[in-house]
Amino acid sequence: MSLQEVIICVDDEKVILNSLRTMLVRKLGKEYEFEFAESAEEAFEIIESLGRNQKLYLIITDWHMPTMKGDEFLSKIKASYPSIKTIMLSGYADSRAIQVAKDNLFLDYFLAKPWEEEELIDLIIDNK
Repeated sequence: MSLQEVIICVDDEKVILNSLRTMLVRKLGKEYEFEFAESAEEAFEIIESLGRNQKLYLIITDWHMPTMKGDEFLSKIKASYPSIKTIMLSGYADSRAIQVAKDNLFLDYFLAKPWEEEELIDLIIDNK
């Protein structure tokens, strides 16, 4: 039995999650399973509920979220899943926080909102 690779998208704005869902399912829906969360806490719940035939492959997260910033979320994810790929999307990100996240290996890639669809797809595919 092969593992289904899972990509989790985290953003507190429903419109962003809906945009990601539309784009990612259309472009990569046959290759990956997608989950969508409106908070880091909800993403942790999704991760805990993954089945044995699912493998966490990638986290795409916003930086500016109300209860937990994206860099803090990614640092907690990397503690449990050190090889997971991470992408941050944000229109408000603090450049120092982004650099610290990259320096500490929490963050692999950063894209400013609005992102270029092909650039995001390429980051996902190129990491395979």
